[in-house]
Amino acid sequence: MRLKGSRAVVLLAAAVGVAVTARLGVWQLDRAAQKTGLQATLDQRRALPPLPAGELAATAAAAAGQHHRAVVLQGRWSAAHSVYLDNRQMNGRPGFYVVTPLLLADGSAVAVQRGWLPRDQAERTRIAPPATPDGVVQVAGRIAPPPGRLYEFDGAASGPIRQNLDLAAFGQESGLALRPLSVVQEDGPLAPADGLLRQWPRPAADVHKHHGYAFQWFALATLILGLYVWFQLLRPRLRR
Repeated sequence: MRLKGSRAVVLLAAAVGVAVTARLGVWQLDRAAQKTGLQATLDQRRALPPLPAGELAATAAAAAGQHHRAVVLQGRWSAAHSVYLDNRQMNGRPGFYVVTPLLLADGSAVAVQRGWLPRDQAERTRIAPPATPDGVVQVAGRIAPPPGRLYEFDGAASGPIRQNLDLAAFGQESGLALRPLSVVQEDGPLAPADGLLRQWPRPAADVHKHHGYAFQWFALATLILGLYVWFQLLRPRLRR
C-alpha cells in the first residue's frame, strides 16, 4: 500500500509539473502574439498620413485610437514646466526623459517627450537643460500614451526631477489644459539640434524573447514527462 501511495504522489507531482510548465509556455506564446498584433497595429497606423492637429483627442478613450499616429504640431514651449523623468534608459545608458508641454493655438497643451538626456556621473541631480527656443515651433512625432510608469518612492512625483508623470495631476499642478496623450518627438527634418537622443525603443521589439521563454517551458515539461516515463514505467519493466 505504501508503494502504491508513493507512486500516486510521484504521478501527481509529475502531472502538476507538466501542466504548470506547459501552461507557462502557452502564456509566453500568447504574450508574443499580443506583441505581434501590437506591432501590426503600430505599423498600420504609422503608414497613415499625419493626424491634423485639430483632430487631437480630448478624452482618454479617443486618445487610445490615435496612439502611434504621426502628427505635426505647431505651438510654443512652456519651458518653465519641463520635467525630467529619472531612471530612463536609452541604448543601455541611464538618464532622463525630457518632457515639456507644448502650448497649442486653441489654448490646450500637449506633453511632448522631447528626447533623452544622459545622467551626470558625478551629481545625479545636476542637469543641463536642453535648448528650448522661444516663439512658435513645429514638432513632428507620433502620438503615444503618457510615459510608462516606474516604481515610485514617496515624494518622487513632484519637482523638475521625478519618477513618473500623471497627466491629470500635472495639468492641475501646472494650470495647463493638457490633452490625455503625449507626443514622442522623433528625428527628422523638423527635429531641433538640442542635443537630445531620440532613439526610442520599439514597443514590440522583444517578441523573440517570449518565443525563447516558451521553448524553455515546453522543454522543461517534456523533461518532467520523460523522467516520469523512464523511472516509473520503463525502468521497472526492464528490471523485471
